[in-house]
Amino acid sequence: MGEAIECPFLTAEEAAVFLGLQKRTLDNMRWKGTGPRYRKHGTRVFYHPDDLTFYSNSRDCHSGPKIPEKSGRDFG
Repeated sequence: MGEAIECPFLTAEEAAVFLGLQKRTLDNMRWKGTGPRYRKHGTRVFYHPDDLTFYSNSRDCHSGPKIPEKSGRDFG
């Protein structure tokens, strides 16, 4: 027999764990079209780790120091 081929794709359950989400949340995101890119092989849904990483990186939030806005008035 030949060697087993390792599949690079993750199931929805595995992808949810990868992203730290509940599977139901990931399913809802897919239904709404707001989640990460996915593939369908027959009726099954799969995610590639690179697509999950890209999706996660696109959600990066910066919480740096806030710079006060100038009001236009000078109180100096």
